[in-house]
Formats: sequence, structure tokens, C-alpha cells
Amino acid sequence: MTPRTLSTDEAISHAPYDEEEALLNRGFSYVAGIDEVGRGPLAGPVVAGVVILPPRPQGPWLDGIRDSKAITAAQRERSYDAITENAWASATGEASALEIDEIGIVPATALAMRRALDSLALMPQFLLIDAFPLPDIDIPQKAIVKGDALCLSIAAASIIAKVTRDRIMKEIDKDYPEYGFAGHKGYGSAEHIRRIETLGPCPVHRYSFAPIRHSGHSR
Repeated sequence: MTPRTLSTDEAISHAPYDEEEALLNRGFSYVAGIDEVGRGPLAGPVVAGVVILPPRPQGPWLDGIRDSKAITAAQRERSYDAITENAWASATGEASALEIDEIGIVPATALAMRRALDSLALMPQFLLIDAFPLPDIDIPQKAIVKGDALCLSIAAASIIAKVTRDRIMKEIDKDYPEYGFAGHKGYGSAEHIRRIETLGPCPVHRYSFAPIRHSGHSR
């Protein structure tokens, strides 16, 4: 298969590679970037992405790999294809709304990250994580505040996680179309909150999150 690249009119700059370069110079070949998406929504899973890029990657397929929040949905889809076709390894993991309610969002986020790592085809030698250390993972690591904007591997992971979660929410919308999940993706928009107030929460909502927590509903 020919690697997917972005056309000239689609191309935008990519996140820096400085962190990975420094690790390569220290002898680490398999450097994994990790990021999560979906800590804040009122519904749906939290999803983690992990990506191992080839050392010192080059080529037009890198254009557009930056913080997933800084690019459009269409650009994310194109970058997702480029990453999955050119990366040495990539994977995602998730923790459900029920798991979030049972153990809390921070442990659930760590769980999603561990599941992503468990699904990875290569064992990373070093982890670059977006502001979220994983002390229970016995792999050298560095947490970087705003890492999705400052580190190419983390930016790639943020795109993998975001596209995967958006696709999950579109599938959930088929089961619960009255809530509009395909549009707001579970985030607390005014329309989403209005529908919760009118219909009550459904099984994919996070009952431990306000305002659902204060509404008297329970699983």
C-alpha cells in the first residue's frame, strides 16, 4: 500500500521532534508518545493513543501531525491515516463510562493508557506522555505539559486517540440517537445538558459527573 500523504493545500506544520531526538542520542530506538482524549465529557469512554514513530522520520506524511485540538476533523482523519500507515506501531485503549464511575477519571485514564500499551505490537523503551505520568508502568518515561503541542510522538498519539473516540461516539449515537452524541461527542454542551434534563441519562453517561451526579439518577 502506498503511504497516505497530505496534499499541498492540506499541509500544515507538524509538532517538534526535539524530545525524540534527544532520546535517540541517548540510545533509545523505540520511543512511544502517549496521549488521552475524553477526560472531561459527560458521556462515553476516555481513550488513550500510543504511537512509536520511525527514528528521525521524514516526508510529507508528517505534515499536519500536531495537537489534535489545533486541526479540523477532516485534517485529523487524514493525519490518522498517515500515522497508522507510516508509524512503526500504534494502538489505542479505552476505559468505559461505567469504569470511570467505578474508579474515578484519573485511574480510568491510566487504565486506558495501560490498555493501549498492552495492545502495542512493539515494546517501547521510553514513554513520552502528555502531562500524565504512569508510575505503575516499569518503562522509563517523561511527562510533558502541553506535550501534544511540543512533541511529535505525543501529537500523533493525540490524533489517534481523538479520531478513535469520535468514531466510538458516532457508533454510540446509533444506539442513542436522541442524545445527539455524533455532534457533541459527549461533551457538556448546552444542548446535551438540556437533553439529559429532558430524557435522563442513558447507560453511556458518566453518573459520577456533575450535573448528572446531582440529579438523583443512579445506575
